[in-house]
Amino acid sequence: MIISRAPFRVSFCGGGSDIPSFYEKYGGCVISTSIRKYVYITINRAFNKDSITLKYSQTEIVNDPSKIKHRIFRQVLGDFGIKGIEITSMADIPSGTGLGSSSSFTVALLRVLYAYCEKAVSTYKLAKEACDVEINQLGNPIGKQDQFAAAFGGLRYYEFFPDGFVNVEPIVMRHDSYKRLQDNLLMFYTGDVRDANSILGEETKNLASQEDKINATRKLVEMTKRLKLELENNNIDAIGPTLKANWEIKKGLANGISKPVIDQYYESAMAAGATGGKLLGAGGGGFLLFYCPTHEIRENVRKSLMNLKEMEFEFDQAGCTILMI
Repeated sequence: MIISRAPFRVSFCGGGSDIPSFYEKYGGCVISTSIRKYVYITINRAFNKDSITLKYSQTEIVNDPSKIKHRIFRQVLGDFGIKGIEITSMADIPSGTGLGSSSSFTVALLRVLYAYCEKAVSTYKLAKEACDVEINQLGNPIGKQDQFAAAFGGLRYYEFFPDGFVNVEPIVMRHDSYKRLQDNLLMFYTGDVRDANSILGEETKNLASQEDKINATRKLVEMTKRLKLELENNNIDAIGPTLKANWEIKKGLANGISKPVIDQYYESAMAAGATGGKLLGAGGGGFLLFYCPTHEIRENVRKSLMNLKEMEFEFDQAGCTILMI
């Protein structure tokens, strides 16, 4: 048996600039961190050497990868051409909550299959192949940040070049600043899950043709570059206003990114003292993230959102790993 693990991610700034219709013309960049919430994939040799058994939210037993219902399993197992296996998927957080679960799943699946086939794979190749599966082969209207965050892990700056290359840099800061950043972030579950593809599909079209949406995303890119410098200068509190400005721009990139109940939660947290926040992922539901620079503000924000479930989290450093062989 082999077990792989890939982290979920929290994106701070720049989301949307990693979509091909934008970065292929203008370049893009994102700052995000992986967190210690994971997707786990196990693989084991099956008793029947001609069968493929898959266990996720459903159970599938097939003899041909093309008959698999799960789109990512079908594509990846078809590419690898493996039979006689049993694969199980588990996760710490539900899918559709804005933490990049689909890409974490794809990265973990690729990693465990390479290990099963006794083949080495670099972290960059792992991320690149996950992008190819989701964006090119399956045609999902998503960007590249989630796959790279799941593969590399850590608090990082990702720069997307028009030729497709992705530059990956760690955000370097003092240990006390890193800890303070982690402590000052609160995350709350809105209770909604959603399929991000419809929102991202509209955003992709807008970024290919609408000048105002393109210019807004170019502002996000410049904002992300400034935030990188601020964090590396240990000005952790700069992330609050950046999250706020990022969210104001993000809401205008496509319909359905926010909705009245989410706006109400957001305003309650800001009135309680949060200096900035955003809805994670493409929008529509999932988790709200807020930056709260003091203990008093954190407690006030918790009280203001007491009807929502808070999810405590810590930053991950490892990225996608093999836990057991």
